[in-house]
Amino acid sequence: MVYLYLGIAIVVEVAGTVTGCIEELVGFHEAMHGRDCSVRDRLFFLALTLRTIPVGIAYAVWGGAGMALSVISGAVLFNDVPDIPAIIVVGLILMGVVIVNTMSATTAYSGM
Repeated sequence: MVYLYLGIAIVVEVAGTVTGCIEELVGFHEAMHGRDCSVRDRLFFLALTLRTIPVGIAYAVWGGAGMALSVISGAVLFNDVPDIPAIIVVGLILMGVVIVNTMSATTAYSGM
């Protein structure tokens, strides 16, 4: 269940980023209500995640997966296709997230 919360936090993060970009592109600067809701929602689901997963690991997964989804969203929605070095770096970051989550004992929460 905790990874569902983390996944929701990631999706809300990317959605907030993408909608913010769309608002800037069309010149709509007064859509703060939507951004406020997005910030509140992503922090709520990230906080639920932090009850089980250590902050460093949760943030690494949140940041890495969010970055990868933002790159994909940018390519699909804005025709902002990354070059080969950018694709390699995104792949390396995602590999790091996978390795930490599958091979590291750090993912076990020790409590406070």
